[in-house]
Amino acid sequence: MNNENNNTSRLIRRWHVQSMIGLSTSQIYKMMAEGTFPEPVRLTKRSVAWREAEVINWIASRSVASRRAA
Repeated sequence: MNNENNNTSRLIRRWHVQSMIGLSTSQIYKMMAEGTFPEPVRLTKRSVAWREAEVINWIASRSVASRRAA
């Protein structure tokens, strides 16, 4: 499989999301409540993970939005 296919189905945990986007846990959950950040997938009663492709798309959308604002 190539990396593109791996990214579409790969699930990543919160610490990985934080390292990718550079924001705190509370900021991530605040943005989720506002509907501006992807929702996680529930893995078990006490754990969640995010779809890596959705996080990557969110990062790309922020880059585009920041360029438009400049």
